[in-house]
Amino acid sequence: MNHDQLRQSPEGMWESLSRIAVKSAEYNSRERQPHPKCLEGTRVNPLDYIYRLLDDRKKSRLIWLHGTAGVGKSAIAFTVAERMRNLQVTEETNIEKRLAGTFFFSRKHTERCTTGYFFATLAYQLACNFPSVREDLNRTIRENPALLDSNKSLRDQMEGLFLKPLRKLQSRLRECPPSAFVVDALDECMSETEVADLISLLGYALRQPNLPVIHILLTSRSEAYIREAIQLEDVHPLVCDIPVEISGEGVAAIISLDGADVDDDIYIFLEHSFRKLRNRYSNFPQPTSRELARLASRAGRRFIVASTMMKFVDDGYHDPRDRLHLMLEFTSELLPGTEVYELYDRILVTCANPARAYLHLSIVASLANPLSISQIVELLGPGEGKDVETVLMELRSIMDIPTDRSLPVNIFHSSVRDYVLNPSNCNLPGVQHIRYPHPLLARSCLYLMMQAIPRSTALLGALSQLKTHSRAMKPHEPQSLKQELAFIVEPPTPFTVLTALQWLRGSHKSDLLSWLETLDGCAWLETQEGKDWLQIRWRIDWLQTQGKTFLPKAHSVRDWLLTQGRKGSLTEAWPSWLGTQSGRDWLQTQSGQDWLQTQWGKDWLQTRWGQDWLQTRWGQDWLQTRRGQDAYTQHKRDSLQTLNGEGWLKTESGREWLRDESGREWLQTHSGQDWLQTQSRQDLLPTQSRRQWLQTQSGRERLKTQPGQELLQTQGGRDWLKTQSGREWLQTQSGQDWLHTPHGQAWQSTAAASVWVTMEEFSRTLEAVSEYTIAPELLSLAAFQAIQQFKSLPDFLMFPVFLALRHQDPSSALPQCHFPPDMEIFYAMMAFEGFAHKAQERSRSASDALNYACQNWAFHLSRVHSPWDNILNHLFKFFWSHHLPCWLERQWCSKGLRSCLAILFEAQNFTSPQV
Repeated sequence: MNHDQLRQSPEGMWESLSRIAVKSAEYNSRERQPHPKCLEGTRVNPLDYIYRLLDDRKKSRLIWLHGTAGVGKSAIAFTVAERMRNLQVTEETNIEKRLAGTFFFSRKHTERCTTGYFFATLAYQLACNFPSVREDLNRTIRENPALLDSNKSLRDQMEGLFLKPLRKLQSRLRECPPSAFVVDALDECMSETEVADLISLLGYALRQPNLPVIHILLTSRSEAYIREAIQLEDVHPLVCDIPVEISGEGVAAIISLDGADVDDDIYIFLEHSFRKLRNRYSNFPQPTSRELARLASRAGRRFIVASTMMKFVDDGYHDPRDRLHLMLEFTSELLPGTEVYELYDRILVTCANPARAYLHLSIVASLANPLSISQIVELLGPGEGKDVETVLMELRSIMDIPTDRSLPVNIFHSSVRDYVLNPSNCNLPGVQHIRYPHPLLARSCLYLMMQAIPRSTALLGALSQLKTHSRAMKPHEPQSLKQELAFIVEPPTPFTVLTALQWLRGSHKSDLLSWLETLDGCAWLETQEGKDWLQIRWRIDWLQTQGKTFLPKAHSVRDWLLTQGRKGSLTEAWPSWLGTQSGRDWLQTQSGQDWLQTQWGKDWLQTRWGQDWLQTRWGQDWLQTRRGQDAYTQHKRDSLQTLNGEGWLKTESGREWLRDESGREWLQTHSGQDWLQTQSRQDLLPTQSRRQWLQTQSGRERLKTQPGQELLQTQGGRDWLKTQSGREWLQTQSGQDWLHTPHGQAWQSTAAASVWVTMEEFSRTLEAVSEYTIAPELLSLAAFQAIQQFKSLPDFLMFPVFLALRHQDPSSALPQCHFPPDMEIFYAMMAFEGFAHKAQERSRSASDALNYACQNWAFHLSRVHSPWDNILNHLFKFFWSHHLPCWLERQWCSKGLRSCLAILFEAQNFTSPQV
């Protein structure tokens, strides 16, 4: 089985699903260690209540467990999942468990802070637990691979990856205890809209008929947008809400995560944790029952407080006896029930400089994305960053600091972010006067960029110089370039694009004829415009000179010569050219031999030149072959036998006929379409015929089916994607869906697809540029002048400039080109690409801290409260007036012009009041 077959096989579908499923979202993932878990004897009431709900066989339920940060929701979710994982669906099997799937959200991880991978991950776990649904799941993915794309409609994913396999299990699970799904930390999903949609869809799923009874446990903070989604009239009847008031045997009770019984649970947790510590330190004094009770009561019924207490005592760097003594002192001063922020205050007090500790903790929590300690040091500079590592190491009880210093640091719990991002949450002396982190980070970004990026307006100068050649050829609308250059097959470069556009717009100079021998030139000759050019009589001169070495390489042109090439004015010159030595040499090639089998070849053999050729040794040899004899026979095949003769169509003659115009016409008939329904028959089509068939409406319709998409994995299908018709199909909904499949994504990384990817990127850049309006008062700044220069370039310069400034291979060297003296535009583009090459090298040498600053300076500025302080105001004004052009050059080379425009758009919102 080859690779393409494997990917389309059930094993290949399962492999694709396995690759997409987020393993770290599973409840027992190694990435989530140490797993929060309820100790035996703790959280008994809420756990028992949840277990009773999960055993209910009457109807499916949505169990919502909610509470404030740190009350132990994740520990309960893990414990429930672990219990369900240990329960069998039936006594007869050890494979099928009652735990059907889990997804633990986390905003610290890209794939776990969105719902895009939710149903794919649950589907993978469901099929692992119930192997009987795997075949149907594979079939669903094979029929619609786009379901595995994270951008696919969540409803479509739910229907295909969640409901379909569950329906398959209805009869299997009818008499079994209900299966359960566990979904933790919904509020960690970054999009409130996504969360609301997910809750609505889960409610919709549980209301569907023909499903087994299933229960879904959801945990989250008590956020308003989640409560609003839960209370929708079509969801709320399915919901069991915890906390909840219940009654039994005449006694009312409240099942809650922060009830009075939680103090006892925290006592058990602390007792267990100190016992483990005693096992490692034999001389560690075990706290007394009174001390444990005081610690438990001061935790405020929040497990995160108790957990942080233990991390503080047992941080691995200090004597745990001293730390316990400090913790006992802290808790003696705390009022029972105080928030976790009090504990954070007390921990910061133990630092050598609490104010600096608070500042650096707030910086880590405010970063747009996590950085390592060394990157934070570089970003803050030698002043503010001098003590970062020392200070952060004192905060190990509330911050994850990897042993590997190249990895990013992060906070343990989201309550730390809440604590530092609002100074009123901290009661330490002097903290209220500590600078807010965003102004400091904004200043740091500006300082670093001003120091690390040399001041320069070279980009504006290079664009202005290039613009002087705007009249070198006739300009078109930039958006039309996508259509005009649809034939290209090689990854475009500034020079290949410029050469192609020179040729296309009428500059058919002898110096450019060599372009026809490139792959792009061959592809152009296949277009109607290229065929029209070949039909001009004097082009035969080219075919007899450079063209004769080109013909054996140009498969597409050979196909054209065998079919359409005889038409038009070329018909007059072609027979005479075949009588020349060059023509006779070509007739000895495979292409020439193939052409002699066509009707036009047979017609030529009746001409004077053809008769003369038949008298030559080569002609006589050809007449002795079967093909030569067939060409002269008067036997005509019965048309019905031809159309239906499966065996004959597999012969060489049959394949030739499929290449013929009559064969292609037959393929459009009902009989031809029926014949094409199998992959083996599609493979019989010659490459050219296959491409032409895909351009038809019936071919396009076929691509909407799974067999049609399988055709795209063949060489013929991949060749078709390079054509204009193929690229137009990629713009359709079917094409867009296919691009999001694993096959489509794999195709986009190939060299052939890079042409399409580049053109799409250019189109999106044009859209962004056209939508971006530069305020008149900003046109005096060099950076905005450079953008305006780019906007005003003619299309034949705009696209090469875009290519020159986009990502390049670091190992690539500038091309060694030689152009005639009258083609100054090429020399101008060579000069611009030299500038761009150096700019790219400077961009690649930037540190991660500088990359962060260039990407996020506007993000931090937008979060600075007005009015700005004098230092930040002056610094930004100087950067905006003098350093913006060099930032634009670097960011353009690194992330593209669209990224620059997005940042500038955000920055323009607050420039006017400041500058």
